[in-house]
Amino acid sequence: MSQPIEDQFFLKYRELLDAEDAAFDELEHAFEEGDRSHFDEEMAAWRDALGKKLTFLRNAGIDLPVAVGS
Repeated sequence: MSQPIEDQFFLKYRELLDAEDAAFDELEHAFEEGDRSHFDEEMAAWRDALGKKLTFLRNAGIDLPVAVGS
């Protein structure tokens, strides 16, 4: 990591985790309901939330390895 972790980092990361968790919950509900169009919308929302979290980590200097063939 290129910079020390401060309170602001944890606050922002917690916000991003909560957004991802909420989006995943909605995705799970859409899956359970069998509503394909709703599922597709929620999948896009979850991917967006996940992307924001990963971008935040990358910008903070935290590089995550990419799993290949797992």
